[in-house]
Amino acid sequence: MTTTTSNADLYRRLAADLTRRVEAVPTDRWENTSPCEGWTARDVLRHVIETQSFPVNAAGMTLPAVPDPDVDPVGAWTQTRDAVQAILDDPERADREYEGQMGTAKVSDTFGSFYTFDLVVHGWDIAKATGADTAIDPGDLAMLARFAERMGEALHGPGVCGPVVAVPADADEQSRVLGLLGRHA
Repeated sequence: MTTTTSNADLYRRLAADLTRRVEAVPTDRWENTSPCEGWTARDVLRHVIETQSFPVNAAGMTLPAVPDPDVDPVGAWTQTRDAVQAILDDPERADREYEGQMGTAKVSDTFGSFYTFDLVVHGWDIAKATGADTAIDPGDLAMLARFAERMGEALHGPGVCGPVVAVPADADEQSRVLGLLGRHA
């Protein structure tokens, strides 16, 4: 018997992981420098919040206004997360199609690939910036590696990931995958 995880369930699980990381950030660490060049931990979270609306808007929907991440980063994230989850849990809205950079796509499929990738990677960025636990679940590491392989060189294009970071041959899996994503573990 094969069990598959829906895009809504995958988003729910990974958004919960990001939520735990966001809620653990001490107030005085939001301005810490992140692994994303020129960005603080707060900037990374702002990016995650803002980009969640891209496929939603492209499919003719909108996310509700949320608190300013400068004032309430946790509230801004959790309200965005809940609004996206409501869309993904509604088959009519989740299955809406839109024209994206790679052609016609469904909202749920976009969140089930690119945006779940983003939740894991940027969760790590926030944890790294704020001195929290940076461990990534082995299954999520495998998902990141598969996504990186599918993206090919486009992964290292402007605004995505930085250049590959060389790691020692005996590096652990997390260091190896993060190196593929332009990050120093």
